[in-house]
Amino acid sequence: MSDWVDVAPLAELMPGSPRLVDLDDVLVAVFNVNGEIHAIQNVCTHDGFPLVGDGHADIVNGEEIRCPRHGARFCLRTGAATAPPAYEPVAVFPTRVVDGLIQVRDARFD
Repeated sequence: MSDWVDVAPLAELMPGSPRLVDLDDVLVAVFNVNGEIHAIQNVCTHDGFPLVGDGHADIVNGEEIRCPRHGARFCLRTGAATAPPAYEPVAVFPTRVVDGLIQVRDARFD
């Protein structure tokens, strides 16, 4: 899959309110951080727990998200693990805004 997938109008993605999008069976969390759009795989590399989802708090501070299960942190821009217990990065995905619409692309297979 290499096509761009529509996420939401830019005006609808408020800071602190991520959107989930399914890219060929991979859940991706899309964030608006100070007007910059970031997309990461919605999984903690420590134990596979979702970073964003129903029933647990989404914790974003600046360009970092904290896993609600064990506290691992990841950079939303690069996917790098920034605090244990995770040491492996999460996948990041290219984003763009076209005619006011946020789009994300699955670049894993490029």
